[in-house]
Amino acid sequence: MEAMILAAGLGERLRPLTDRIPKALVPVHGQPLLGHVMARLVAAGATRLVVNTCRHSDQIERWLAANTPPGVEIALSRESGHPLDTGGGLVNAAPLFKEGGPILVHAVDVLSRIPLDALLAEHRVSRERLGERLVATLAVQARASSRRLLFDGDGLMGWTGPGRERLVRRPAGPARDVAFAGIHVVERALLGLSRRRGVFPIVDLYLDQAERGYVIRPMDVTGHEWLDVGTPQRLEEAEARIGP
Repeated sequence: MEAMILAAGLGERLRPLTDRIPKALVPVHGQPLLGHVMARLVAAGATRLVVNTCRHSDQIERWLAANTPPGVEIALSRESGHPLDTGGGLVNAAPLFKEGGPILVHAVDVLSRIPLDALLAEHRVSRERLGERLVATLAVQARASSRRLLFDGDGLMGWTGPGRERLVRRPAGPARDVAFAGIHVVERALLGLSRRRGVFPIVDLYLDQAERGYVIRPMDVTGHEWLDVGTPQRLEEAEARIGP
């Protein structure tokens, strides 16, 4: 199985720590965020990892060369100048994926105990039922967030954020809003469907395809431990909450 770690973010909110190291190598319990995420993906069955990088990419490359488990292949997707955001980074890395099956995508600054094997299984079951219409399954949570994904019985139908809302169709029955957990399974075909290039968030990629009639399904993982390590306060919390 192939997986991608989104690791090109600048980590501005973690400065000055990220002035000298990339966010991906910020340590929690002595291990970089990248190491925590890589271990989880490999445990879930990933044998090939695509990692996107930007600033301090040489440090990430050296760390991976010294710490990648045996039998796991690494491909680097280098983003020069500035990060391409989550959507742009995924689409830019498309030529590096070799297999045709689902890709497990994970943000490097998310630490969790979300069962990745269950997320993959949920996606595969939905794919069998919906066929090629299903292009992604997103781990979501009922938690406080200023950015909310909107789902109804047919899948993703919209998004709301600070001062912005985008609805791609009328709801088919009751709708609910949830927060994205930064972990998702995407079909390889999704990357070829994108008409966007350059810098854009992953939510725009998903909304574009939902508007075209493709299906993006949620999997509720609210009951599982989850932490976005994006600020010094969250880094302290990770040291306290996430075990070594």
